[in-house]
Amino acid sequence: MQSRIQHMFQTSIETKQQSLTVLPQVIENASLMMVSALLNEGKILACGNGGSAGDAQHFSSEMLNRFERERPSLPAIALTTDTSTITSIANDYSYEEIFSKQIRALGQEGDVLLAISTSGNSANVVQAIHAAHDRNMHVVALTGRDGGQIAPLLLPDDVEIRVPSNVTARVQEVHLLAIHCLCDLIDHQLFGSEE
Repeated sequence: MQSRIQHMFQTSIETKQQSLTVLPQVIENASLMMVSALLNEGKILACGNGGSAGDAQHFSSEMLNRFERERPSLPAIALTTDTSTITSIANDYSYEEIFSKQIRALGQEGDVLLAISTSGNSANVVQAIHAAHDRNMHVVALTGRDGGQIAPLLLPDDVEIRVPSNVTARVQEVHLLAIHCLCDLIDHQLFGSEE
């Protein structure tokens, strides 16, 4: 069993090393987009399914509360948390619309959607991106594999942070690291160095 554990650690390290060569620029671009929205009184809406729903909530909690320093709260909403809204939309319309209907109500021009899907094929995240574009919002997509259905939907001003892996667990691990990078970069750009 220890060899299995060592193998998982090793493949996680390898995926992070591969990501280190391809993701820094796109993570920086995503942070610039988010900071611009926040400086212009916009907000960040986040969505995903399963572990990606947890990542959406993780990101919004780091924005609304704090990341690694004391600073004012920043406006972010995880669209994955309101069970009454989610279940009513799924029941009355379809599960594919649980995020898009919320975006049409809460999203405004200049806001950013953080759309998280390890495969890039989550139907409700795809619909969320369409709704965000309809509201003139920018999109930061966290994906993996080949980017799935999400990659071709993105506009030139959107940003895709695509993890170079086909293994869901490895993609999720790098998504969390990318989220922490975004939180750090947002804090640094808005509030300066802690030194």
